[in-house]
Amino acid sequence: MNDETLAAGLDNRYAKYARLQFDWPQPRVLRVTMSNGKMNSADEKMHGELGMVWRDIDSDPSVSAVILTGAGRAFSAGGDFAMMERIIDDHDTRIRNWKEARDIVYNVINCSKPIVSAIRGPAVGAGLACGLLADVSIATKTARIIDGHTKLGLAAGDHAAIVWPLLCGMAKAKYYLLLCDQLLGEEAERIGVVSMCCEDDELDAKAIEVAGRLAAGPPSAIRWTKYALNNWLRQAGPTFDASLALEFMGFTGPEVKEGLAALVEKRPPAFQLDCPL
Repeated sequence: MNDETLAAGLDNRYAKYARLQFDWPQPRVLRVTMSNGKMNSADEKMHGELGMVWRDIDSDPSVSAVILTGAGRAFSAGGDFAMMERIIDDHDTRIRNWKEARDIVYNVINCSKPIVSAIRGPAVGAGLACGLLADVSIATKTARIIDGHTKLGLAAGDHAAIVWPLLCGMAKAKYYLLLCDQLLGEEAERIGVVSMCCEDDELDAKAIEVAGRLAAGPPSAIRWTKYALNNWLRQAGPTFDASLALEFMGFTGPEVKEGLAALVEKRPPAFQLDCPL
């Protein structure tokens, strides 16, 4: 495969993407970089693209392995505040984002090509979902992994229930998902949330090395092994579906309004503590 063929593949297949950038660090290794100039927070455009891109990659015969990373010093800083306000206020926006959130998780799981995530800086929200569902996740020692849903006043819905208990066990999963504590890359590796960690200046080279080895391996054996292993995640599909439904039901209630206002105003939230449940 020559450079012209690779360039044509990008032009024809990936030209529609505005928040994702594409390059080939090695033959048959496609690198996808989340980039929007706002610490790669997932605005409405990126949120939709993170759901679609895995289908395009799956059907692209020139790709044997994928790297997912973020531009600059951040992996992805979570959901865009303006997008969250629209989800709260508008039914159609809420339904569209629910479908996109579902597609992000299931399309990563069902993408036949092995995915390597390279995580540095903050990793939150939809970007984190892709990063932790990747087949090999590599984080810098100082990467900051945060599932901030309950801090925002929402159930942890976008990926956590389907994969965290498998990665680190139920006790650790509940601790980090209920309390929204920050998890640094080195500790994330120790408890099994990520595959490995490394120094910041080694991250990109390590991701390319691992993806290159996957791309050079027997494609059917690797893809079928991924398919079989991901049946553990498919079995947890009903758990994920319930968590996602509860998250988006939360967008209709008072807690997320207070949680978002507190983040915008940089103050502690004052949630109403008497709950009818």
